[in-house]
Amino acid sequence: MESFVSTGVIGLSLGTQYALLSLGFTLIFGILGVINFSHGGFYVLGGYVAYSFSHLAGVPFAIAVLLAALACAVLGYFVELLLVERHVNDHLTTMMITLGLYLIMTTGTLVVFGPEPAEFPFPVSGSFRAGGFFVPYSNLIVLGVCMLVIAVVYLLMYKTRFGIALRAMADDREVAIAQGLRPAQMFPMAFALATGLAGLTGALVTPILALEPHVGESVLAKSFMVVILGGLGSIGGATIAAFIVGIVEAYSSVYLGGSKGALTLFILVLAILVVRPNGLMGSEARKA
Repeated sequence: MESFVSTGVIGLSLGTQYALLSLGFTLIFGILGVINFSHGGFYVLGGYVAYSFSHLAGVPFAIAVLLAALACAVLGYFVELLLVERHVNDHLTTMMITLGLYLIMTTGTLVVFGPEPAEFPFPVSGSFRAGGFFVPYSNLIVLGVCMLVIAVVYLLMYKTRFGIALRAMADDREVAIAQGLRPAQMFPMAFALATGLAGLTGALVTPILALEPHVGESVLAKSFMVVILGGLGSIGGATIAAFIVGIVEAYSSVYLGGSKGALTLFILVLAILVVRPNGLMGSEARKA
């Protein structure tokens, strides 16, 4: 029973991590119509920026995480403004641009930091113990921070003029433009928000998991699976799917083992997509 509870908490922690990653991914698709293959690269970049500030420059970990998110957001803003914006309606071209950007980012980190995983431990060690079960403090901290950021993103998207404008662009771009919204201003800000979330997740999570140049590939695959399961462009669907994937992954990995756990997760996702081909909230496709 104790192991069951501990695994559930870890699954919730994984779910919040996947939710943060997938929110950024689905925001870009829902608002710009762009499948951002560089999303995993911003995750890795966030980890290495936090590592550089924290371990090489001696900056406190919390500030290093914020600086990593800010750096990824600023880079994402200019990537959209200078590279993606002029081709935003050409889906094949934007896919190639973002894929090429991911390869550049991966190669750059490989050249600068080397192929070996960086020694980037989480600054808080130990475990919370109660009633016979225990959960690492690192997982609890990541769970709390991710939940807070997810709540802030929801407030931003549904309770502010900026978020309402972004969702209006996702619902019907032509009508939104007719109402005075300017894509040239909104798109870079949406891209910056998404890449900032990816960088924040990378800075928080890589000390727990691993930080090496190619870790973004698995992150991109998991984000893509979560977004498809939730329904492309749906914020609510991506969040629900992220928690499903996180909890199933945690329990299946503990009780079935690594390979069988991964197989179980993919079988479950396929089964859900057979019943709902457009995802859990597929009726909101291309909506934020």
